[in-house]
Amino acid sequence: MATPAHRPPACRLRPGGVDDLDDVMRVMMAAFQPCFGEAWTRSQCAGILPMAGVTLTLAEDDDESALGFALARTIADEAELLLIAVNPSSQRRGVGQALLMHFIEQARQAGAETLHLEVRDNNPAIALYSAAGFRPAGRRRNYYSGADGTKHDAVTLKLVN
Repeated sequence: MATPAHRPPACRLRPGGVDDLDDVMRVMMAAFQPCFGEAWTRSQCAGILPMAGVTLTLAEDDDESALGFALARTIADEAELLLIAVNPSSQRRGVGQALLMHFIEQARQAGAETLHLEVRDNNPAIALYSAAGFRPAGRRRNYYSGADGTKHDAVTLKLVN
């Protein structure tokens, strides 16, 4: 599980809400390549936030600027990481790891026994998920299309203890 040692010194995590959607959208638009259609719209984010079991976590620097966010949902004994994004200028600095470990902590505290997420099969974040203990559990063939028409599978990952 995550401890403060896993979090970079310039990254502070806090709960988020509808008032944080401007920051969420800024990070999302910078982090997700538009050609794959992975980014959510503002209305999709606003629509899911009030739902039971949904949490938004923001990672901020000392100036309270958003570095990244994680959107998750826990229902009964299952938790799903719906979205995780880190501003490209803050990637590979432990922000994504801090958000992922926080998701795992929150889900376990809420009683989740199964934790999962879905990711494009060529997304570099797979290394982060694998390091945290997530393993392939399923695949959706040709789920994503690149700008050049190249198809990519979606891989479902499940946390293995």
